[in-house]
Amino acid sequence: MKTLLGNYLNTFKGLSREVWWLALITLINRAGTMVIPFLSLYLKEDLHFTVSNVGWIMSAFGFGSVAGSWLGGKLTDKIGYYKVMVGSLFFSGLLFMSLQLANTFATVCLGIFVVMLVADAFRPAIFVALNAYSKPKNRIRSLTLIRLAINLGFSAGPAVGGLIITGLSYSGLFWVDGLTCILAAILMVQVLNPKKVKVLDTVINENPTSAYKDKAFIIFLVAMALFGIVFLQYFSTIPIYYKDAHRLSEFEIGLLLGANGFLIFIFEMPLIKWLENTQYSKLGLMFTGALLTGLSLLVLNLTHWTGILIIGMLFMTFGEMIAFPFSNAFAAERAKNGNQGEYMALYSISFSIAHIFGHNAGLQMANSMGFNATWFIMSGIALICALILFSLNKKLITLKH
Repeated sequence: MKTLLGNYLNTFKGLSREVWWLALITLINRAGTMVIPFLSLYLKEDLHFTVSNVGWIMSAFGFGSVAGSWLGGKLTDKIGYYKVMVGSLFFSGLLFMSLQLANTFATVCLGIFVVMLVADAFRPAIFVALNAYSKPKNRIRSLTLIRLAINLGFSAGPAVGGLIITGLSYSGLFWVDGLTCILAAILMVQVLNPKKVKVLDTVINENPTSAYKDKAFIIFLVAMALFGIVFLQYFSTIPIYYKDAHRLSEFEIGLLLGANGFLIFIFEMPLIKWLENTQYSKLGLMFTGALLTGLSLLVLNLTHWTGILIIGMLFMTFGEMIAFPFSNAFAAERAKNGNQGEYMALYSISFSIAHIFGHNAGLQMANSMGFNATWFIMSGIALICALILFSLNKKLITLKH
C-alpha cells in the first residue's frame, strides 16, 4: 500500500509551484460551479420550463461560451492571460449571483449568455498560462493536474449541490457559485502576481501562423466538437434521464455525477503518466477515448437495470480521462506555431459549439424520440468522431515520413 501511494505521488513530481496554485484556484472555482450539472433540472423543476425550452436555453449557454472563448483568446493575445483570468473570475461571480433573478424565458436566455460570455473568457487564458508556467516535458501532466482540480471540484460540487437543493432550494446554488468565483479571483491576485511568479516557457513568434490556416488543426477541432456533443449529454439530458427513466433523486444524481470526478481524481494522473510512456500517439489515444465515451451511452439501452448507470459512468469516465488531456496537449503543441491565444480560443470554441448543439439536440431528441433513440444517435456521433481522429492520425504520420 505504501509503495502504491508512493508511485501515485511520484506522478505529481516536477510540476511548478505556479501550476499548483493554478490548480488550487481552479479547484475553488469549480467546486462552486454546482449550478451547471443541475441547470437543466433547475429550469425544468423550479422555473417549470418545458424540455424544449430548456434545450433552447442551453443553446444560449453554448452561444455565450463561443463568444466568451473567442473574446478570451483575443484579449489574452492583447493584454495577457493574467488580467483575463482575474477579470473573468471576479465578474462571472457577480453574474452567477444575479442569474437567480431571471425567471422568464427571454431573461434566462440573456442571463445565461452573458454569464458564459464572461466565464468562458477564462478558458483560453488558463491554457496559455499553463504553457507559460510548465516545462515542455511536464505540460501534459500540468494539464492533467488542472483537470484533476476541475474534476475534484465537480465531484464535491454535485454532491453538495444536491444537499443544498434539498435544504435551501436552487437559489442557494447561485450564491455559492458566485462567491467561490470571487474567492478564486482574490486568491489569484494574492499568489500569482505577475511581478513575482516565474515563467518557465516563453514563446515568441515573429511571424506567427494563423490557426485558421492550419488544416489539420481545423479537422481536429471538428472531431472535438463532435466529441463534445456526446460528452455534454452528461450535463443536460443524462440528469433528466436519471430522474425520469430511473427515478433517482437529486441527491442520488449528484452522487453518481460526483463519482465521475472522484474516479478521475484517483486514476487520471497515473493513467496519463503510463500512457505518456507508451508508443501511442495523442490522436490514437483520443480515438480510444471517443469510442469509450460513445459506448457509455450505448450500454444504457441494453437493460433497465439501474446498475447499468454505474457501468455507463465508468466507460464515460475513462473515455474522458484519455480524450481530454491528450486533445489539450495536441492543441498546445500546434499553438507553438502561431498566436497561442488564437489557437487555444479555437480549441475552447470547439467545445462551446458543442454546447450550442449538444444540449439542445439531446434534449429535443429525448423529448420527441425517447431516450433509447437518443443514445443510439449519440453513440453514432462518437463513432464518426473516432473515425475522423483515426484518419487524421494516419495522415499526420504519413506527412512525418
